[in-house]
Amino acid sequence: MNWIEFSVHTTHEAAEPVSNILHESGASGVVIVDSQDLEKDWPAAEDEIIELSPADYPKEGVIIKAYYPEETFTENNVRGIEESINNLRQYDINLGANEVNLQTIREEEWADAWKKYYKPVRITEQLTITPSWEHYEPLSRDEKIIKLDPGMAFGTGTHPTTTLCLQMLEKLLKGGESVIDVGTGSGILSIAAAKLGAGSITAIDVDETAVRVARENALLNDTDKQVQVKQSDLLHYTDMQADVVVANILAEIIMRLADDAFRVLRPGGKFITSGIISRKADDVRNVLEQSGFHVVERTENEDWVAFAAKKKS
Repeated sequence: MNWIEFSVHTTHEAAEPVSNILHESGASGVVIVDSQDLEKDWPAAEDEIIELSPADYPKEGVIIKAYYPEETFTENNVRGIEESINNLRQYDINLGANEVNLQTIREEEWADAWKKYYKPVRITEQLTITPSWEHYEPLSRDEKIIKLDPGMAFGTGTHPTTTLCLQMLEKLLKGGESVIDVGTGSGILSIAAAKLGAGSITAIDVDETAVRVARENALLNDTDKQVQVKQSDLLHYTDMQADVVVANILAEIIMRLADDAFRVLRPGGKFITSGIISRKADDVRNVLEQSGFHVVERTENEDWVAFAAKKKS
């Protein structure tokens, strides 16, 4: 089988919403080629040298590559995807160059493309994300491994917004909590919560593909008994009571979720939010406070902001 590689050159700000559009359009996988990867200190075994070629990366921003079966991918698909990406401008998302390219990829080339850009990465003091095909030995007893396959997942879990959420979860979870993960995507936050000691996790997403992917990744990480994945949105869970709600999504959606998150949280519960571009951080904070939350922590990574807000007792 041949595949169509649909690639778009865009900004770091637009990376996650564009990736989501590509997945929802039926992509069999998405790769994010990030210019900032050239500056990272990639962990390697003693006998391994990781060399990244600048020629494979954009000079700025990211190139997002999505793969579709050639036999079912049409011009109508291309126009629909481009329209959805351009519509992100209504949310004040900077699309940058927004350059689209198409090329045909053979099956074997597509399979190898994932492995070229994906290596184990230590995200927090305890959490390391590693591709499912790599053999990785923990460096300490406290290190917890999350296995992901970029052929199934929404990115590799190393985007700053995901990192901020993982760091917040590691800091705030004490063990035994009930967690709701809104817009779970690959399920990475739910898997991390399980490995960090949460008692039960409800992972929800409106997208059918995300639900399937999250279930597969939960099974891959032996967390499927703790993580229950549902196709839904938060409105269907407002009668539920949770200790933590986590949402790594667009700022506009977080602001719409604030009242519902407040209702489902127990007194003293935490609402962890990320996916917030820095220029919208004050707007999100104001809405959280209007909904009754007290913001207890703000963290930043590059141009992204995450909040931990507490429901007042």
